[in-house]
Amino acid sequence: MTKAIIMLAAGGTGGHLFPAEALAFELKALGYSVHLVTDSRAERYAGKFPADEIHVVPSATIGSKNPLKVASSLWTLWSGIRIARRLMAKVRPKVVVGFGGYPTIPPLLAATGMGIPSMIHEQNAVMGRANKALAKRVMAIAGGFLPETDGVYAAKTVTTGNPVRPAVLEAAKVPYQASGAGEEFRLVVFGGSQGAQYFSKTVPTAVSLLDDSLRQRLKITQQARAEDMPMVQGCVAKLEMNAEIAPFFNDMAERIAGAHLVICRSGASTVSEISVIGRPAILVPYPYALDHDQAANAATLAATGGAKVIVQAELSAEKLSRILTDAMNNPEKLAGMAENARKAGKPDAARLLAAMVEAIASGSTIAKFKETRS
Repeated sequence: MTKAIIMLAAGGTGGHLFPAEALAFELKALGYSVHLVTDSRAERYAGKFPADEIHVVPSATIGSKNPLKVASSLWTLWSGIRIARRLMAKVRPKVVVGFGGYPTIPPLLAATGMGIPSMIHEQNAVMGRANKALAKRVMAIAGGFLPETDGVYAAKTVTTGNPVRPAVLEAAKVPYQASGAGEEFRLVVFGGSQGAQYFSKTVPTAVSLLDDSLRQRLKITQQARAEDMPMVQGCVAKLEMNAEIAPFFNDMAERIAGAHLVICRSGASTVSEISVIGRPAILVPYPYALDHDQAANAATLAATGGAKVIVQAELSAEKLSRILTDAMNNPEKLAGMAENARKAGKPDAARLLAAMVEAIASGSTIAKFKETRS
């Protein structure tokens, strides 16, 4: 018997592709065949993607004011839509699911134009531009943080949460243990490729301002860009800090699980993973993010009491030092934040997302799907 095909459209960045990958594993376990539609930029992320076939469809963004570049982008999009239509006619997917980013536009426009059931997943609390362009046309919208109760698309929106990696689900099994007086205090700091430079400068200075008794308790894991490593390592050596500094940690989920406090940016995946694992966090939204989506993501966790949000412009080394002092002297406060963060987590996001896909594939409406959950 031929397996029904579900087509996932994602690309451009890992932030779009990783949730699609988590859904793909769920769908494969349910017996579906999964095809991935992406663009050439995302091929480096797709090595472990559990797709039966990967299709590259051209796409482009219209961000330039140059008429020639706009014309070139429009032509690329038009070509991508034509290629995607031929692909849909050949593959005949039961459902097409988009995960944001402009590479999803040609396949989703092709699918909706051909009457193929379709939906999108929005990772952030603020809908991205590609998903905004598609929201009116698709049958359903799954949201990492999007509310179901307001907005023009509320009737077809389900807040599923963001699917997280298996390593995160495993890390979530580790209970939070507060650091008592005089005990080791584990601090984990990371900011991603765009945000680590700020932390590389601010965190060591903040640590240098701590009382000796507190500084000696600290054990720090800090992500730093390769070009910032000499500066950070120099500070570590000068302050005799107990710290591991690296551009990347393969076991970050495990390190977050062992942390007493996390300081980081607030990308959708980051906020979702911290919530599922259940750790207190100081969130510093990346100030140059499009549509200020990181600030909106951070606000959702702060509203539950699981995190404290501080604007980068207002977070000096002196202020961060005071925050660390307060955190290390108030373990009960951090334990409460950890519990609040865990309550906000959605570890079953991939399963719920797969259930939405199955409902649409079977011909059910999103209204009926919502009724089954209530």
